Amino acid sequence: MALNYIWIAFFLIAFVVAVGKTIFLGDLDIWSTIMSASFSSAATAFEISLGLTGILSLWMGLMKIGEHGGVIQFFGRLISPLFTRLFPGIPKGHPAMGSIFMNVSANMLGLDNAATPLGLKAMQEMQSLNDKKDTATDAMLMFLILNASGLCFIPISIMMYRAQAGASNPTDVFLPILLATFIATFVGIVALCIKQRINLLDKVMLAWLGGLALIVAGVVWFFARLPKEEVELYSGFVANALLFSVIVMFLLAGLRKRINMYDAFIEGAKEGFKTAVMIIPYLVAILVAIAVFRASGAMDVITRWMELAVNAIGLDAEWVGALPTALMKPLSGSGSRGMMVDLMSTYGADAFVSRVSAAIQGSTDTTFYILAVYFGSVGVVKTRYAVPYALLADAVGSVAGIIAAYIFFS
Repeated sequence: MALNYIWIAFFLIAFVVAVGKTIFLGDLDIWSTIMSASFSSAATAFEISLGLTGILSLWMGLMKIGEHGGVIQFFGRLISPLFTRLFPGIPKGHPAMGSIFMNVSANMLGLDNAATPLGLKAMQEMQSLNDKKDTATDAMLMFLILNASGLCFIPISIMMYRAQAGASNPTDVFLPILLATFIATFVGIVALCIKQRINLLDKVMLAWLGGLALIVAGVVWFFARLPKEEVELYSGFVANALLFSVIVMFLLAGLRKRINMYDAFIEGAKEGFKTAVMIIPYLVAILVAIAVFRASGAMDVITRWMELAVNAIGLDAEWVGALPTALMKPLSGSGSRGMMVDLMSTYGADAFVSRVSAAIQGSTDTTFYILAVYFGSVGVVKTRYAVPYALLADAVGSVAGIIAAYIFFS
């Protein structure tokens, strides 16, 4: 129900702001702007789904080979000690465990195009265990928080945008982003574990979470010692080499079990095509609402109020220029990315506010896009407490990104 009220609020707030602009500022064009944005975003939603069709068909086809070859089950057993505690509603050895592992791994490597179809496959596996098909299970909620918090070790796309914008060192935001995204994910997991009464003091949980913290510390130490120009090179190499190695592993497993891999691929690809079609209405609904909200100027109003409030209490307001990125991040990945690029174009890629924006952009994923696509792909409409906990991770990630930028760049 929370998503329902938020969706309605986007339209109502946009209407109130537009009425105010018309009455007090005499802006009659605002209505044309809003309607143009709604039509444009509806078309964009279809284009996104169309673009996902090929990617979904490819990765769901490969996942089907991995499933028949036993690789997905292997990954599930590998991560089972932790995931059986984070996802107690999923039976040990269930294929959903392997799919979740693959999705989380792709996110950690910054491979968004691969992560989405892997995540949709995981949702379908979890839905097979769901007695109430229209209601999110605890496992689905935990999985959504893992995706919304968006733990990412290698933010390739952000470094690429900074390079295109002429940054003197495009990779200098790597460490702030890594710290921000880890803190957002850690807080999101802990908060949801408390909500779902999962024992955080379990020895396995402590070992895994502590190990993850050590891995993050090790990555920070390794990349901090590299020459700056080599950070992007090595991060891209590691991410893509690991991903292609997994594909080869699927194929070798298929050969070992002597399965018809072509037929298995086609079977999975057909599922990918059906999923891409299914998510169109959900994408149209959420993207149109967000576009109307943006086009009305409501986002600009919120930003101005925040700047006044920060100045009033005597705090440094230099970061406030990056606030639109933080506010847009849960709503639209392309929108927040556009705001980050706009800041780099306006103030320069090496300006403090541009670096803050980049740290925020990389701290979490796009919450409402994930809600629409993942839940929409399996027909879940009752999302329970997914929204507030996902937004908590977003807020923590943004704050951590701002603080990290002050530590590294101020």
